[in-house]
Amino acid sequence: MRDTRIDRVETVLLDVPLHRPHRFARATMTAQPMLLVFVRTAGGVTGVGEGVVPGGPWWGGESVETMRLVVERYLAPLLTGRHVDDLPAILRDLHDAVAANLFAKAAVEVALHDAWARCLDVPVHTLLGGLVRRSVPVTWALGTEAAPVVAEEALGKLEAGLHHSFKLKMGAQDPAEDVARICAVAGKLAGAAGLRVDLNARWDLLTSLTHLPRLVEAGIELIEQPVPGAEFEALAELNRVLPVPVMADESLRTPTDALRLTRLRAADVFSLKTTKSGGLRATRAIAEIAAAAGVPCHGGTSIEGPIGTVASLHLACSAPAVKWGSELFGPLLMREELLTTPLRYADGELHLPQGPGLGVELDPAAVKALRRD
Repeated sequence: MRDTRIDRVETVLLDVPLHRPHRFARATMTAQPMLLVFVRTAGGVTGVGEGVVPGGPWWGGESVETMRLVVERYLAPLLTGRHVDDLPAILRDLHDAVAANLFAKAAVEVALHDAWARCLDVPVHTLLGGLVRRSVPVTWALGTEAAPVVAEEALGKLEAGLHHSFKLKMGAQDPAEDVARICAVAGKLAGAAGLRVDLNARWDLLTSLTHLPRLVEAGIELIEQPVPGAEFEALAELNRVLPVPVMADESLRTPTDALRLTRLRAADVFSLKTTKSGGLRATRAIAEIAAAAGVPCHGGTSIEGPIGTVASLHLACSAPAVKWGSELFGPLLMREELLTTPLRYADGELHLPQGPGLGVELDPAAVKALRRD
């Protein structure tokens, strides 16, 4: 096996334009800023990880700029001279040196997995325990635009056979108006596609109790994180009274959160994101807690580019608990291709690539063209 000692850590910032604006409850993005972290070994192997956040620091308090600072100043010095297969000890030291900053740590941790797997000439999913599937269904997420705009985009994807389920963003408008907008979209897609909503933690408990039943009546099949992430008891109350699944996202970042959610029966579905949880290993631990509690999982997204997306795909394909598909659509939203061979989306699913490490290669010309000065 090649020399696995880390001799260099590099970071690159990109700005990747989107095909259309993507609107969340509190932010709008027209391009996705992206941090690439390269971990190089003395044996000539390079692993890459990606740091992104959905629409800026409003979601988790981090940005690509803060990630880069934390990686370069505090995390990279702890990696140099270590072996990439010394992951548990490395991760312990990273957590001791820097509290929180899970998005930054995820970029480093994925790069370490990619490098280690390439040193062994095996795919990353081997390091995660092996495969249970080779592809996952992909739900297409739609922003907070007016009902005709949202419905037109969804129908176009549906008619082209690209996606069979859709997630509708909420929380940017007056609740009654927002519900009316979603009901209008649901009416146009009734019986043709599965529909879910994501409130990005914007409503309080009373607002949720008042308005969410109408969404259920309109045919919404799942409701994601209506209340703030810290309000576990409120989420549990909604999960008890609503006849459709409630999914935890902002409430679920760590394995400890997963334990609390399962004890309270606060969510019927867990949204897994390697970004918000600090990487593949912590996310895998959350999936295992969910499996033990009988809670199915969903492969969530922070609008990652292809590196972050394929890392999440390796996790989703190796975790038996991921039974609610995914929304790993980020690369499809991006106007520029970053890989030499694009990820394969077909028949409404994202398919796992073959090859060592993450199984993909960055296009140096594309990285250079999108690199931030």
